[in-house]
Amino acid sequence: MTFTGDYNAYFRAQLNRLKTENRYRHFVELERVVGRHPVALRHHDGGTQEVTVWCSNDYLGMGHHPEVIAAMRAAAADSGTGAGGTRNISGTSHALVALEEELAALHNKDCALTFTSGYVANEASLSALVAQLPGTLILSDAMNHASIISGIKLARTEKAIFRHNDVAHLEQLLAEQPKDRPKIIVFESVYSMDGDTSPIAEIAALARHYNALTYLDEVHAVGMYGDQGGGIAAMRGLDHEIDIIQGTLGKAFGASGGYIAASDVICDTVRSNGSGFIFTTALPPAVAAAAHAAVAHLRADNSRRAAQQRQAERLKTAARAAGIPILEGDTHIVPVMVGDAAATMRICQLLLAEHGIYVQPINYPTVPRGTERLRLTPGPFHTDEMVDQLVTALQSVMDQVSDEGAQATVAE
Repeated sequence: MTFTGDYNAYFRAQLNRLKTENRYRHFVELERVVGRHPVALRHHDGGTQEVTVWCSNDYLGMGHHPEVIAAMRAAAADSGTGAGGTRNISGTSHALVALEEELAALHNKDCALTFTSGYVANEASLSALVAQLPGTLILSDAMNHASIISGIKLARTEKAIFRHNDVAHLEQLLAEQPKDRPKIIVFESVYSMDGDTSPIAEIAALARHYNALTYLDEVHAVGMYGDQGGGIAAMRGLDHEIDIIQGTLGKAFGASGGYIAASDVICDTVRSNGSGFIFTTALPPAVAAAAHAAVAHLRADNSRRAAQQRQAERLKTAARAAGIPILEGDTHIVPVMVGDAAATMRICQLLLAEHGIYVQPINYPTVPRGTERLRLTPGPFHTDEMVDQLVTALQSVMDQVSDEGAQATVAE
């Protein structure tokens, strides 16, 4: 469409294009209810409907944990609701300092640094580190998250993309570079759309051999894996092999915010040079206190992790038995492959309207065209009955949508 001077008309046409391609994002109004996770209330047309949520990133239900809620209430009562500004202007709250000490201990690092989100943590950290290392080459996995891609763009440096989890391709790219050139290998431990994990040991070994820093995004793994919830690197005994671990407080820890854990000097470099840290209002003490309580609890108690892994395996087993096309992986994320944007949208609509099951469609550009899917995240509070209900509903709805598609084809 050519811009004719009417801004609203132009934007409306772009939005209509998204709707035509079944890529328009519809928001469902949900009210989480403490004590009932993963059940929530859906508000629609002046009424409410109880739904079971199957796509939450509050993987362990820690956002509803009594200790976490109590910590937030106490901190808000003591310190108020806001941070008062950036940390260099308004001062660093004691709650944030305590949280960062807990996160550093979780990852066996000297230091941790918090941000307002995991997205900002990636943007600010990558761009700040590269700014201090002129001529840096960033080597990035082809499946890395949008926040990593954004951080690389902000870094304004040369990048090389290696094929997903392809260690041989990564080594080929590294071998082409002078050993004394600054290099940062950026990858994730759990890739959230496919539910697979990265070859951390092999990548760390290459980094040592070719003198590169390692930057590991563990946002979908922190709290979830390892004896204390340190993530996949910790579970495999490799956290000491990684230079920078990046995580989130908004998923398994049930709060909000992001962080990095690294050496003192790396954290200080980001603290002193990262625009996304320096010029952004800090996390409020109440949020920091809630996150701290969640991290401390999950470091000491493995029961939610164990229950979550048990229910994830139960769902995978039931889905396979029912012939539901899941993408096999070794994590808690269960992708159901559909392969068509319109069908994916229709499946989600039917699950919600007819079965009280809330799942969001995952379409392009989050995943490549032709790989559209549902992304299921079973948790410790999804009961066996809920798993069975989901699988039965999926079978029914996917068959219905397939029949509708066949009928539409015949009609054409």
